[in-house]
Amino acid sequence: MALKGTLKDFGIADIFQLISHQSKTGVLQLQTKGQEVRVYFFNGDVVRAGSTTRKQKDLLGSMMVRAEMLSPEQLDQALDVQKRTLKRLGDILIEQGLAKSSDLRDFAHLQTTETVYRLFTWESGTYEFAPEEVEFDTDHVEPIRSENVLMEGFRMVDEWPMIRKKISSYEMTFVKLKEMETAEAGSVEEDLDNAFDDMFAADDQKKKKKKKNKSIGQNETLVFGFLAEGRNVEKLIDLSRLGEFETCKALLNLLNEGFVKAVSTKAAGKAKEVPGSRVRRFPIGRVFIQVGMMVLIVGVVFMLYRVFEVDLMSMVHENSTRHLTNPAARELIDRNQERRVLGALEVYRLENGRYPEKLSELVDAELLVDSDLRYPWRDPRAYRLTDEGVIVLRPFE
Repeated sequence: MALKGTLKDFGIADIFQLISHQSKTGVLQLQTKGQEVRVYFFNGDVVRAGSTTRKQKDLLGSMMVRAEMLSPEQLDQALDVQKRTLKRLGDILIEQGLAKSSDLRDFAHLQTTETVYRLFTWESGTYEFAPEEVEFDTDHVEPIRSENVLMEGFRMVDEWPMIRKKISSYEMTFVKLKEMETAEAGSVEEDLDNAFDDMFAADDQKKKKKKKNKSIGQNETLVFGFLAEGRNVEKLIDLSRLGEFETCKALLNLLNEGFVKAVSTKAAGKAKEVPGSRVRRFPIGRVFIQVGMMVLIVGVVFMLYRVFEVDLMSMVHENSTRHLTNPAARELIDRNQERRVLGALEVYRLENGRYPEKLSELVDAELLVDSDLRYPWRDPRAYRLTDEGVIVLRPFE
């Protein structure tokens, strides 16, 4: 299967679904406005993602320094060892006792997901998937199911606009208004105990329990613990290791529940991007194309009726075979129907990695019906595969 095209025709969600559904192994390369990202799939699951234009802050070592797990000096020493031995940085950090295997697994997962989720903010670009062997560090990398990536992506699309209304800058800082009780952590054991107590509690006690906040969980507790004077949103994202979305959502919940208050600060120098900005809903690929086809057909029918004054009922002869007698109408339908055939060919190529050998395969794939291949002509259209693509011609009559 070879996929290639633009994100306006086929969105991120559609591409991930195809690769996952067919359990493909290979590399998906995406480009937009000077950015290039590669997502590595193994049996349909995401195992790695990186950018060829990756900024220094997005490198694994830099992420660990910003999370204050390593000092800059320790990272420099590890990188020097890496240059001499050509070992992986993660292995060197473990050997030197600077990191645990679980830490590397968490950072590798965070690095991959943050790179992939940024793709959902792309409004345009190109993509190409190439099947090939993919190697990854099985000790420190856990494959991520594409379905989970998509579910998280859809959730982010729905919730980011609400979060951005209050978490509007990476430079925002916060002050604590009240301390968080241990019970606010919302552990599984506490939830079970509370549920058991509710069974035997009096009505007035139940009402008090209902007032207890349910939006404060482990993420909120973690982020609350990192709050300190001068620590802005960007620093909290680095320290929490939850990712941009989960950190900002936790801050929003803390704001809404009155645990913290935002401090109004002016960002010095160049303005930074708003958290979660430019998120758009995913194009639905095939659905979008087919809806467009239906709109096109309705437009053609309306034009035939109003402009050419074609009696649509007269198109059907007594023998129930369709035949247009108005040459102008027939030319117009032919041009628009040819666009439908070409559109269906592209959808078939995206889903199967190749063009069909015969036009009848479009009917088998339920992209067209048989009459689409010949009407308004008596004979089916001529079709030919070439090295540069396909050629679709009207029949000679």
